[in-house]
Formats: sequence, C-alpha cells, structure tokens
Amino acid sequence: MGPMSPPIEDDFAPITESGPLADELRARIAAGGPMTFRDFMEAALYHPRFGYYTTHADAMTRGGDYVTSPEVHAVFGTLVAKQLIELWELMGRPARFDLVEAGGGGGLLARDILLRAARAPAFAAALRYRIVERSPALAARQRQTLAGVEGAADVGWLDALPDAVEGCVLSNEFFDALPVHRVRREGGDLREVYVTHDGRRFADAPGPLSTPALASYFEALGLLPGEGCLAEVNLDAVDWMKRISRAVTRGAVLTFDYGYEAGDLYAPWRRDGTLLCFYRQSASSDPYQRLGRQDITASVDFTSLRAAGERAGLRTLGMTDQAQFLLRMGIGDGLASVARERPEQIEEYFARRNVVMDLIDPGRLGRIKVLLQGRGLPDGPPRGFREGA
Repeated sequence: MGPMSPPIEDDFAPITESGPLADELRARIAAGGPMTFRDFMEAALYHPRFGYYTTHADAMTRGGDYVTSPEVHAVFGTLVAKQLIELWELMGRPARFDLVEAGGGGGLLARDILLRAARAPAFAAALRYRIVERSPALAARQRQTLAGVEGAADVGWLDALPDAVEGCVLSNEFFDALPVHRVRREGGDLREVYVTHDGRRFADAPGPLSTPALASYFEALGLLPGEGCLAEVNLDAVDWMKRISRAVTRGAVLTFDYGYEAGDLYAPWRRDGTLLCFYRQSASSDPYQRLGRQDITASVDFTSLRAAGERAGLRTLGMTDQAQFLLRMGIGDGLASVARERPEQIEEYFARRNVVMDLIDPGRLGRIKVLLQGRGLPDGPPRGFREGA
C-alpha cells in the first residue's frame, strides 16, 4: 500500500536485525534453509503477534507511514459510493446489495461510503456492508472509525470471503500488500530469490523455483522479465481474484491498486522490480530492515489479475486510472461551483483544489489503476469508466 513517490533511502548500512520476529525467522532459516521471499514477506506483514499490520494499525494516516486515497479526503469514498449506487441501479435495484470490502484499512472508505449511502435511502436500505479483515488491530481501528456513523451498526466483519456475493467486492490498495515471490532471469532461465541469513543480516539467496506455478505464470503471459532483471510474482493476488470472482454470483468486482499491465511491469528496463518499503512516509528498497515495523509493497500485474477474473467467468467492463475515474464521477464539480457561484470564497476554492490535485496527481494517487469486472450486468461501462462521461 501507499504512494510510490516519497524520497528513496537506499544508503542503509547493513545491520543485525533484532527482536522476536527477526529471531523467529532466523530460527526458521537455520532449521529449514533459505525461505521464499513470499513467506518472509507474509511474516513481516501478517505475523499474528509481530507483523506490520498486526502492530501498526495507525500506519495509513497522514502522520503514519503512507497515505491512501480515503485518508486524503472523504470525497474519494463519496464518489466510489456514487459508482456503487449506479451498479445497484444497473442490477435492477435489488432489495439486497452485498458490499464486501477486502481489507478495510483504517475504516475511512467504509465510513465515507456509508455517509453517502445515507443520502440515498433506498440504496442504504439494500446495502449489506461486510469487511474481510485478517488483522485484529485493523478491525478494531475500523470499528472505532465507524462508531456512530449511520448504518455502521449493520456492518459485519469476516475472516474470509463469503461463499456468495450479490452486489460488489471492493478493494483499495489490497492486492499490492499481498506477499510476493521474487525471481530473476539468468541465462534465459528463471531463478527464484530466497531469503537467507549470513550471520549478520538477512540477504538474498538464488535458487530453483519453489513451485511450478511461477513458470506457468509467465507462460500464461507469453513473456519473461528481461535478462538479469529482478521481478515480483504475486501468486496470492491471482488466487484471491479467482476466489473473489467465483464468489460474485451477480454484480461486480471493483479494484483500486498500484500496478501495470504485464508488458510494462516486466519490461527489460525495469531492472530491480517494483518492491518498495515505507516507514514514516519515506521509501526504501530494503525489505530486510525494520522487520514488522515497515510496510512492504509491490506493484500489481493487472494483466494477470484481469485474466484471473475472466477465467472465473467475469466480464471486464472497464479499466482506467484513478484520475480519470474521479474526474468522470465529478470530482471537479464542487470546485467549479465555488469558482462560479462564490468567487469571494477564495480560500474554500483553493482548499478544494488541493484535494482534487492530491487525488488525481498522475505521479502519485492519480496513477492508481481502477478495474471493473462483472457478472450479470448490462453491456457498456458505468460512468466512472465511460469515455466522455
């Protein structure tokens, strides 16, 4: 998760990591040999006692390690809610509309969607909001954020996806926080990058592929990373999208995330992959520092994500970037009305303008990809994906 443009700190001196998580991972390596980076990242982020998302529920804030779109302003969730209302209408305004958010962050997106839903009573009556959250600390934070919000009393929390969803599965910067394998192309062949410990610190260790699924992944794409290039493979993201797609009996999957099409993600010029770590709104490329205290993220392969949904029977209804999505949904309307109707309120104009620019900046949040796939919906893209909307 998190924006990709803070200053990069690449001059860390090698140090010996200390703490219970580092001790546990060193012991695992000592007992079983080098571990996949996927398992290392899983522990660093999701360890039930020492993982980043277990112990840093306050990370997704302006004062934390990174800022997500809902943290910038409530208008983001308001416009997402407008798109959800349109999807509900396209489904024929069913009496029940399931909204399942995969990974609820700090709860701000849910709060702002519920607040906008309250202004559409028929939609609010149909809405059944559930959050799939594996971090007890984040779930507690979400409950705190939603306390007293209209409609929040009916929000439910789940440990796993429900078996059937008639409505929408929504995610915002969920897939880029899933653990990834790391591979490097050497002499035309793929080698996996494992994690070892050299007695002083954790380090990369090349080895054979840990699973044939890695080779199959690139075979399905019909490409490989460039010679000598390091790359990430998010098998967990593909698995999640398969499960999400199968769960949606009728409705949509709406995905916001940092990422690229496969041809760009695995381009020969991308020598070092896309893995980044965030700590106090600074970025580094060293995942072996600050175990359990920094976020680790990698850009999403939207080609594989989209294909996973399509193989499970979803139809791709549209794909755009966040800047275009928000502009089509009307993020500039309020700004224009202030300039036109209340020109004397210059401070309000500039405050709103700053919010708009933060959310649509093509170098930061504006470049987030937005993918919409569906089952049982009419042909033609909804407003946020419609050219000229």
